Amino acid sequence: MEHEPFIQAAIAEARQGLTEGGIPIGSVLVKQGQIVGRGHNRRVQQNSTILHGEMDALERTGRQPAAFYRDVILYTTLSPCPMCSGTILLYKIPHVVVGEHRTFLGEEDLLRSRGVRVDVLDHPECTQIMERFIQAQPNLWFEDIGELV
Repeated sequence: MEHEPFIQAAIAEARQGLTEGGIPIGSVLVKQGQIVGRGHNRRVQQNSTILHGEMDALERTGRQPAAFYRDVILYTTLSPCPMCSGTILLYKIPHVVVGEHRTFLGEEDLLRSRGVRVDVLDHPECTQIMERFIQAQPNLWFEDIGELV
C-alpha cells in the first residue's frame, strides 16, 4: 500500500491543529484503502486531557464494533504515546504507520511486542512541523507529553 497519500492526510490534520492554536499532531484511520476517520490533537481547543491526534481520529470515526478495527491502519504524524498505544492495543489495531519518532519516541516497542506492525516513515515534513512547534511552544509541548518544564 502506498503510504504517502495517507500520511499527507495526517499532516493536513496536524497543520489544521496548529492553525487552531493547538499541537500539530494529526492522524487518520484507513480501512480497505479509504480514510474512515481523521483527527488532530485538540487538547488546547477542547480543553481536553485525552484528545491526542490518534484519540481524536478514533473518536471521530464513531462507535464501531471491535471487529471493525481488525483490518485498519492507523497513520499518525508522531510516534504514539502510552495512552494512544494502549488504545491501539485495546482495539487490536494491527498496523500503525508513524510519520516520525525523532522528536518523540512513543511506545513503538510495546506495540511491536504485542504483535502490532509499526512502520516508521521518518517523514521530513512531520519532523519539521514538530521541531518548529517544540521550539516555539516548549511549555505546551511538555504539558502534552506529561513532563515538567
